[in-house]
Formats: sequence, C-alpha cells, structure tokens
Amino acid sequence: MIVHETRVLIVDDETKLVEALVERLRVRGFSTAGVESGESALLYLDAHPVDVVLLDVMMHGMNGLEVLKRIRERWPLIQTIMLTGHASVTAGLKGLRLGAFDYLIKPAPLDELIRKVNQAMERKNALKALQEKPS
Repeated sequence: MIVHETRVLIVDDETKLVEALVERLRVRGFSTAGVESGESALLYLDAHPVDVVLLDVMMHGMNGLEVLKRIRERWPLIQTIMLTGHASVTAGLKGLRLGAFDYLIKPAPLDELIRKVNQAMERKNALKALQEKPS
C-alpha cells in the first residue's frame, strides 16, 4: 500500500485565512491547497485527489452546506470538516447531519484543527479499507 501525506483542501472566502492555513498546514507536513469559493472547490476536486476538505459554512455564492452535499455525492470518501463562526453553529450541526466528519468554530486553534484533520484521515482510511475488503 502506498502511503502519502494527507491532502487537504481549504475552502473559505477569506483570502488571508486561506493563505495562513495553507502555509501552517504545509509547514506541518500536509499537502495543502486553498480556494476561495464553493465553485472553485468543486473544480479543484475534479482535477486533484483530496483526502480532507476544510470547508467554511458561510461563503458568498455557493454556501458550504451546498458544497458539502455535492462532495458527498461525487466523492463519498472525502472527509469534510465544516468551519463555522459562533453565530452559525447551527449550520455546523446541519453539516454533520449532511455527512460532514465534524465541525470547528473559527478561529480554531491550530493543534485542534490538525487533530481533527488526522482523525478525518483515519476515518477515510478505515472506510476505504472496508470498501476494498473482499466479501
């Protein structure tokens, strides 16, 4: 089995946040990319393999919950962690009902974010192993 670094896509319409998270995760060994809209996220996923998506709930254009639905339909193994502000915790919980791995309230401490990404990757690996298990 080929082992690779965890591939993370950060989706948020706050440019500075995307840039900061991409750099901070990259320094810690993650393969990271960032986009600033739901539409851009779906285009990116069409062209690049990703393990975990950090997805803002409240974005201009296509919101995070709609993006989550499309990810779950097209790439069911990708694990999604919703990023939400204090005012939209309800949206984060709705994301869980729609199949998100978890949610974090922004700004999440980096160590907590990394822990969640690692847990999401473990879940993806477990689901993939179940799919590949001969019946």
